[in-house]
Amino acid sequence: MELDSSNRISANHLEEMLTFLLEERWSSPDDRLPAVMIWGPPGAGKSAIVRHVAEKCDCAFIDLRLAQMEAIDIKGLPVPEKDGVHWKISAVYPREESSRGILFLDELSACDRTIQTAAYELILDRKLGDDYRLPDNWLIVAAGNRIEDNASAVAMSSALANRFLHVELEYNPKSWIEWAMHNNIHGAVTGLMRFKPQLLADTNENTQNLERGFPTPRSWERVSVLLSRVKEDTSQELLKPMICGLVGNSAGLDALSFFNLYQEMQSVLKMMLDPEAEIRIPGDIAKRYALTSALSRMVWNEEAGSEQIRFSGFFRISLELPGDFAAMAMLDAMELGKQAKQDTMALVTHPAYKAWIAKHGKAMRGRTA
Repeated sequence: MELDSSNRISANHLEEMLTFLLEERWSSPDDRLPAVMIWGPPGAGKSAIVRHVAEKCDCAFIDLRLAQMEAIDIKGLPVPEKDGVHWKISAVYPREESSRGILFLDELSACDRTIQTAAYELILDRKLGDDYRLPDNWLIVAAGNRIEDNASAVAMSSALANRFLHVELEYNPKSWIEWAMHNNIHGAVTGLMRFKPQLLADTNENTQNLERGFPTPRSWERVSVLLSRVKEDTSQELLKPMICGLVGNSAGLDALSFFNLYQEMQSVLKMMLDPEAEIRIPGDIAKRYALTSALSRMVWNEEAGSEQIRFSGFFRISLELPGDFAAMAMLDAMELGKQAKQDTMALVTHPAYKAWIAKHGKAMRGRTA
């Protein structure tokens, strides 16, 4: 299914849109508020984004994998009774009128027409016959792959398509990094995506074994979860097959190498926080990306020392960085501070900021994280 570019949306803006629709349902329920259909290739992170919205909004999340269901699973089981046939609806659907959440219909485009038809009434009228109605404070969101993705997609009928607000998830390193900065993705992963953005996704069967691990936003999020749990005594022999098992051999080896650089930069940062230490910016471009990613996270890490020490260390190091890297470090630090609910104005009111902006202000213009 080919969508006009105006339908494309970044991961961050998709989160904002879903949050807006959720809050509108909660403040003033209206069945004319649309259900949402998210299109995108496999592994783009569609389901993860919807789940994150539910977590951030502190509401329930029900994930129905429609490609694994039969029509009877959706509409219920017909049971003859004295006054006619009643439908016994699955217990998976929410019942409490006061409950709130997202009902997620995943893999909708992979379903055959009988499953899609069974979902019509739920999507359009928010009910199933006379025996069930979805509580007002629930938003219906569906997702699926496009036909051109070669991922078991079935053309959606116009009758079903007309029931949705359609968006196509933007699939590029810049928009994914923006999302990653909002969602606690490991600094080694975001740093690597900036250093080698082509590693974000490769679903080409000529370059990847699609029956094994291969790079997608979804698999990189799982790499992030894995790296966040690495301990000092975790061996390379253990880490290598786990990372490669998620994103494939080539991308996995690049990720392991960059993670080791990132860890090396973490120890360098500790020395750099010493006001008497000499600042040495690595000449190697990969090390600079690793240093910049680690630096922006050091600012809010209370284990690195007092706020005065951390801020002074940040400015001492970033003043020595090339302009593009310094701007990247500042923007990332500001974004990470917002996510951690820190007072980010403390950075721009720091005594060293005036010298920093005089040197790197030009590099900041027009840049985003």
